[in-house]
Amino acid sequence: MDKVVPPCCVASRPQEAKEEPAGPETGLVRKSSKGIRFKEKMVLIEGGEFWMGSDSGEGHPADFEDPVRNRRVDPFYMDSMAVTNEEFGQFVKETGYRTEAERFGWSFVFYQFLAPGTEAAARRVANTPWWCAVEEAFWFQPEGAGSSIGNRMDHPVVHVSWHDAAAYCRWAGKRLPNETEWEYAARGGLEQKRYPWGDELNPGSEHRCNIWQGEFPALNTEEDGYAGTAPAASYRPNGFGLYNMAGNVWEWCANAFAENAGPLKEQGMDAAAPDLAKAMRGGSYLCHESYCNRYRVAARSSNTPDSSAGNIGFRCAVSI
Repeated sequence: MDKVVPPCCVASRPQEAKEEPAGPETGLVRKSSKGIRFKEKMVLIEGGEFWMGSDSGEGHPADFEDPVRNRRVDPFYMDSMAVTNEEFGQFVKETGYRTEAERFGWSFVFYQFLAPGTEAAARRVANTPWWCAVEEAFWFQPEGAGSSIGNRMDHPVVHVSWHDAAAYCRWAGKRLPNETEWEYAARGGLEQKRYPWGDELNPGSEHRCNIWQGEFPALNTEEDGYAGTAPAASYRPNGFGLYNMAGNVWEWCANAFAENAGPLKEQGMDAAAPDLAKAMRGGSYLCHESYCNRYRVAARSSNTPDSSAGNIGFRCAVSI
């Protein structure tokens, strides 16, 4: 069993909830016969060398951001923005796919976003009571029964597990980026900067990302314009033309968290474990410097591959 404990900015399905959920197997989704879907939204990321990670000491020790190491990346294509509700909806319409949240019957919702009438039934997560396990919280009704994505079709899809993201990628003729690719792309050509645009969070008093503003978890002043998710193409893109590589939603990566976190044996992990935590990057609209400054480029997090929440999404890549 994976020993990495996800931080308070994400939530994981409890072990007792991990019996096989009802519904079709996720592996039934096959690679698209129509080539690469939504190729027009992808950008070419030229390969090269860069310094990955950070020695700044800003990271959480368990995240293994350090030491800084030199890495080479081959050229690849990457989505300029996270997969949107509209795009995921097309995938579901064509395949009949049901997400793991739907098969389990619930997902995690931030307490301030609970749909009316669901407060009493919501189960608070121990030690992180701002997370609530909400029945019928799915990608198309992200706050539970009665909520809708009708005015959020251009927002990142959320409540998707790693398995869901991988299934979408197969359908789209794509794949998830690995962490090295993700960080190289997020840096946008800058070397060892804190954010995709430089070292200052709000240069010239301009907000460049969607994170928590105010006092977490009680008050979000929404100074950056959003309480929850923002449209996938919000704010300025980085030097490679990629949007929201900091904040908005966590993004699943292809690799296990442990692959970039030192020897598995040292962490008490079994490399063959099917529920080994997968890496996530970028932070989300719930990140705040007071407890989780993981919206920095080098910051890392993880979650079990069947977990989902209202602040977890993904973007895709394609090898050349």
